[in-house]
Order: sequence, then structure tokens, then C-alpha cells
Amino acid sequence: MTVVDTNKEELLNSSDMNKAVIRKFIEAYNNRDLDVFDELVIPDYIDHTHQTKGREDFKRLFTMAFEGFPDWYEEIQEMIAEDDRVWVRVKATGTHNGDWNLFGVPLPPTGNKVEMEMVFIWRVIDGKLVEGREVDDSIEFLRQLGLVEYTDKGQTVFSEN
Repeated sequence: MTVVDTNKEELLNSSDMNKAVIRKFIEAYNNRDLDVFDELVIPDYIDHTHQTKGREDFKRLFTMAFEGFPDWYEEIQEMIAEDDRVWVRVKATGTHNGDWNLFGVPLPPTGNKVEMEMVFIWRVIDGKLVEGREVDDSIEFLRQLGLVEYTDKGQTVFSEN
């Protein structure tokens, strides 16, 4: 007699399905298809990083980012799923060719190209994003935009050689 652990199989399928949801979500915003958000994000979505609640506010963040960085693109580097959580590390690139609002301060285009690694942690329930967090190197991002400069000591420690 063979005993099959169906709970383990269900968890694997659930994790695989959650990863598929995240892939579809990232593909949608890389293609600027924010209509997919209505399918993949619950109306009361919580964005812990930007301290917003609601799918429409979440969509607005992307709209503002796309205005400031029209060529913004995120390439999945790795993804891990467990239970209802999905961790994704992406390499993000873009060029600041449009107006962008930084902490409520309008920032005209700098033309600077940026590249950064980001980690997203999303909670997915029944095929929909319900909450998320973002971890990135904001200081390096601002440095690439020309908004932050290292001190002399910082330039020595973080030399680009």
C-alpha cells in the first residue's frame, strides 16, 4: 500500500501557481498593461513599502514610475515561493526621461540611466496579490540619478574601480 501526501502536493502546486501569478504580474507591468492589475490584485491591496492601501493607489505608483522612467524594465533573477509568500529578486533598469515625483517633490528628467537590484515579497491568496513589500538600495538609486553624492571617504570605500 502506498501513501500519498496530498497536502505536500497541494502546497507544491500552490507555490507553483503563486509563482505563475507573480510572473504574469511582472510581465504585465513590463508591458505597461495595468488592466491586468484588476485581475491579479485585490481591491484592498496593502503596499507596506509605500504605505498605501488599495489597488488604484498601487496602479498610480506604477503610472508615475512609467512617466518618469518610460523604459523601466524588471528582469526576474530568482523566485522562491512558500505557502502564500513569494520572494522575487529582479534586476531593474530604466532611464529617467520623464517628470517624476520624488517624495512629493517634482524631479525633471535627468536623462540618467539607472540599474538596481530589488527584492519583492508578495503574499498571494487565491491567485491574487493581497499585500507586498519592496527592498532595494534607494541610496544607490538616488546616486545614479545624480541626487546623492558620496563624501570623499565614501568615494574611497565605494569606488567604482
